Amino acid sequence: MPDKLDMGLCLSGGGYRAMLFSPGSLWRLNELGWLRKLDVVSSVSGGSICNGVLATRWKDLEWTGDGADGVATNFVPLIVAPLRSMGGKNLDVFAGIEGLLSIFSTVFDKLIQRYDEHLFHQARLADIPSFERDKTPRFIFYATSLQTDSSARVEKKRMADHRIGEIPNPDHSVARAVCASSAFPPVLSPVEVEVDAALWREFPEVPVSFASRQDLKSRLLLADGGMYDNMGLEAVWDGCSTVLVSDAGAPLKIDAEPPTDWTRQAIRVLDIVTDQTRALRKRWLKQQSRSAQAAPSEDAVPPPKKAGSYWGITTHIDAYGLADALAKDNKSTRELQAVRTRLNESTSVEQGRLINWGYALADAGMRAHFIAGRPYPAPAWPVPAHSL
Repeated sequence: MPDKLDMGLCLSGGGYRAMLFSPGSLWRLNELGWLRKLDVVSSVSGGSICNGVLATRWKDLEWTGDGADGVATNFVPLIVAPLRSMGGKNLDVFAGIEGLLSIFSTVFDKLIQRYDEHLFHQARLADIPSFERDKTPRFIFYATSLQTDSSARVEKKRMADHRIGEIPNPDHSVARAVCASSAFPPVLSPVEVEVDAALWREFPEVPVSFASRQDLKSRLLLADGGMYDNMGLEAVWDGCSTVLVSDAGAPLKIDAEPPTDWTRQAIRVLDIVTDQTRALRKRWLKQQSRSAQAAPSEDAVPPPKKAGSYWGITTHIDAYGLADALAKDNKSTRELQAVRTRLNESTSVEQGRLINWGYALADAGMRAHFIAGRPYPAPAWPVPAHSL
């Protein structure tokens, strides 16, 4: 029987930029008493690094009270600190070089090794606590199948591709799931996952296109989840009545002299396709939210009722119209849109500002669109040394 879900949070892609913007959003949600109310946390790419830390450390969070509105008192040392430490390390270049030079391992083997060494410590998907309403959310990591051109969703209870089916209770490491979700082409992908083809099951009452294709079931070739859905939105939108989106993706830069050599041109084309996919989903999200709030005509089919909020790294915080918003749009907030999305070393200033910006936008987005008129703890810069 499907889990009964209400509130979902989506953590977008964007490399280290998303990995550091996301905990800022979670920080404010925790203070507002909404972190424990989440039924689903879905993620892609850099957001999955943060989601993996949240999932593997959730059981160790200490809460004020037993209710769903409790606040995790050790959130910063348990969640934020390891992510900031990771943000100070070069991951993509070293993993790429080590993998290319090694005859015994691949690039993604090295990437998985680094994730385990610094963040996940050999944790398995089975080690993630099970879903429990108002206590523990489902943690879903999105990757993209290079074989079936669809999303691959990996979590504790299943690994699924809607064109193949699902494997209940997959025996994989958290590091491998996060690696697949954040393996951006061409250097860090594909991530190869070998499975027993006999483990696949068809979805109840849903036709599966390639149920008989054994060659697709024994070896999966996965890449960055943002190639298919840069906000990890699909599962949350389908299953939840309340949708929150923390988006660290930024528009593609205008380039008057784009590269013409084959390799860099191919990367540019991939960036354009990924950017357009994200932009379309963003417009669709906002349009569907508005439609859900509008009164239907007599002959119209009532739209699905959705509540929630969206905030992104490009969002103009002044547009929320809050007199007491923590920040104003300024040069520093605009510059954060240009922070690189690679998995390479970020400075203390970049880390602090990205966390602060995620926090400030989550605060404004929640208070303006979702908890307007309700009491809330006053916001304060989580990293005071790098206020915006």
